[in-house]
Amino acid sequence: MWVEKHRPKSVGDIRGQAAVVNRLEVYAESGTFPHMLFAGPPGTGKTTAALALTRDVFTDSFQENTLEMNASDERGLESIRTKVKQFARSAPLGGATFKVIFLDEADALTPDAQGALRRIMEQYSGTCRFILSCNYSSKIIEPIQSRCAVFRFRPIASDQVAEEVRRIAAAEGIELDDDACDAIVHVSLGDLRKAITALQVAASLDTHITRALVYETTATAPPEALHGFVLACKQDGFHPARRRLRDILDQYGLAGTDFVNQLHRSVFDIEFISERQKLDLTETMAEIDFRLVEGGGEALQLDALCSRLCQMLAD
Repeated sequence: MWVEKHRPKSVGDIRGQAAVVNRLEVYAESGTFPHMLFAGPPGTGKTTAALALTRDVFTDSFQENTLEMNASDERGLESIRTKVKQFARSAPLGGATFKVIFLDEADALTPDAQGALRRIMEQYSGTCRFILSCNYSSKIIEPIQSRCAVFRFRPIASDQVAEEVRRIAAAEGIELDDDACDAIVHVSLGDLRKAITALQVAASLDTHITRALVYETTATAPPEALHGFVLACKQDGFHPARRRLRDILDQYGLAGTDFVNQLHRSVFDIEFISERQKLDLTETMAEIDFRLVEGGGEALQLDALCSRLCQMLAD
């Protein structure tokens, strides 16, 4: 995987999180740090930052003194009491003064497991440091949050995603069109891991990556296709708009929720829709998305969305 291959090895190499990197570099230079909680959206560098920091601190003894666990896989009380506690109570190796336990996706831990983790963090704080990463810090109990230095990761800026994608494409010998790079940035939504994966998937089909190839391999409809659907609702009526909707679903392999989410993102850039219509359409899309998630029939719900949109734009 290119994500692993091009992962930064040192804290100073991390891009797009300047505020976080500045604080972590202080810990890397001092050789010690407190318990830490990394919170933020997926693909913004939480795991990379944790592994890079431990590499900088431990250097050659990195593997022996680091335990990496995905809490979504081992989320129960027994895993915390056995695997985590056993590692925490063992002595550091290679001359290190402490060990590190990295719990990825810690917000998946059950409340009982978090309670047990809290006690272990108290008992072994002298010889073991914990780094927890999560998407939603609100799902981590307050006693754990209060024992950690909290780091907030933000979505990666578009220009930084583009810079990294171009760098990796050059390193892999891939010819990347400018508009294809823009398409990858559009698809990624600030998730650098998603952007790199999109680049790799497209490169597996052709070493010359075009805009059309990016949208085809990421199951994403380009903005002009969604704008065309909305325009058909306004000018052509229900049946032509419904046929265009089906063509988009078939061509790009979209599920109903995918289409609604992508339409929601694109509709605010459509100039011929008034502000009032955008408000009404947003409310309608929210209702349709809820019905789809709750198990409503996809074809019927998308037809209802198309019908409602035709009625709003015809007024």
